[in-house]
Formats: sequence, structure tokens, C-alpha cells
Amino acid sequence: MGGILEIKDLTLQFGGVIALDHVSYKVKAGEIFSLIGPNGAGKTSMLNCISGLYRPSEGSILFKGEVITRYKPHKRAHLGIARAFQNIELFPHLSVLDNLMLGRHVRMKTGVLSGGLYWGKAQREEVEHREKIEKVIDFLEIEHIRDTPVGRLSYGLQKRVEVGRALALEPEILLLDEPMAGMNSEEKEDMARYIIDIHEEMNKTIILIEHDMGVVMDLSDHIAVLDFGRLIGYGTPNEIQNNDKVIEAYLGEENVG
Repeated sequence: MGGILEIKDLTLQFGGVIALDHVSYKVKAGEIFSLIGPNGAGKTSMLNCISGLYRPSEGSILFKGEVITRYKPHKRAHLGIARAFQNIELFPHLSVLDNLMLGRHVRMKTGVLSGGLYWGKAQREEVEHREKIEKVIDFLEIEHIRDTPVGRLSYGLQKRVEVGRALALEPEILLLDEPMAGMNSEEKEDMARYIIDIHEEMNKTIILIEHDMGVVMDLSDHIAVLDFGRLIGYGTPNEIQNNDKVIEAYLGEENVG
């Protein structure tokens, strides 16, 4: 498969601090691609550049061959790039269903007036969007909490709903920023299973940030390693485990093998 996302010579600078330093790599369509590295390496900054929250100082981002470097976040979402955040960005007082419906906002075409009056085209569109959401609810096995306010849910379930809201956009690329952070072992296993199912059954390209190296090595097709904003390694899990620079900077001997 060809490259769906290409990062070319990307640099991100905040004053005198260089968060990303001339980073280049490609993500193939249909793969699970992981970004790893020590805290402060630039991983979340990279996702912020891809999703449009940050505008890089230099370099370019291409999505399916189209330069999107200066596109605003909503336009990238409309093109097919969705993000689940490390810090949950849900509305705690709204139900699971309402949070997922909000994830469909960039797909809605009716205006405020027709949507508010709820007739004709607006009503038909509402039904169509509800059908899409129902599929996400079934897929993530959250039917039993659909009407529950998100703020009442366990942390693990909130993270699942966060992923569901990103899936509600029907993205081609799903950006997952530490989806297993703060979870217990059972919740991690559940999330890993959902990531595999999203990849295989929904045929989504996934870009994953995760500190659990067991998960990364098991799930990833390719891995990019950042350290102080620089790309110090790229390859398959086996190649990364045997990369001397990566071992020295991040993995350490105890995590290899």
C-alpha cells in the first residue's frame, strides 16, 4: 500500500525551544504506526501538527498527496483525520450518545435554522448520523452506558468513549495519544483488542503514541522513535529493538528482546 501520510522535514519551534527538528517519515495506508520516545521527545507535538492544533515552523505535511500544512483542524477532520486525546476531552455532563453525536459535527451539512426546526433535510440527516453512531456504540460495546453522563463513567470507559468520538468522524487516519495511559492491566487488554479490531475490521490507519513497549511491539507495523525532537530510529518492531541509538536513548537493554 502507498503512503497515506507523509511528514517532510518538519520543524516546530517555540521561541528558543525546538520541539521537532527536521523530522521526516511516511505512514502507509492501513498500518498501525507508532511514535515512541522519552517524555518531552516531541510525540504529542507531532500529533498536534498532524491534527492542525500546531502550525510547524518549517516543513510540510501531506495527506494522500495533498499538502495540508496550513489547513485548520476542522478541515483536516473533514478530510479524514481524527484525534483521540491523552487528556480526555469529552463533555462530562452530556451522555455517551450526545458526546458521540458531537463527534459527527463536521459531517453535518444542514444549517442552524433547518437543524433547529428539525424538518425535511435536517431530520433525514439526523437519522443518518444516528445510524452511524449506533454502529460505533455496538462496535465498542458501550450500549449499556449510552445514556449515562460521561462524568459518571470509570476512567477506562471514558477513554473508550473518547476513541468512539474520534471514530464517529469516520476517519481514514485515527490519531491515538496514549490511549492506555492510567489504565489497569484488564483495561489495557480491552483497549488493545479494540485497536486491533479498529485496524482490521474498520480498515483504519492508526498512528499511536504509547509508553507500554509490549503493546507497541505487538501492535505496530512500523515505529518512529523521537528523542529531543529528532528522529533517531524508524523501522519494523524488530529493527527498532536492534537499533543501537534507540536502545541507548530510550529502550535500554532490559526492554530489548
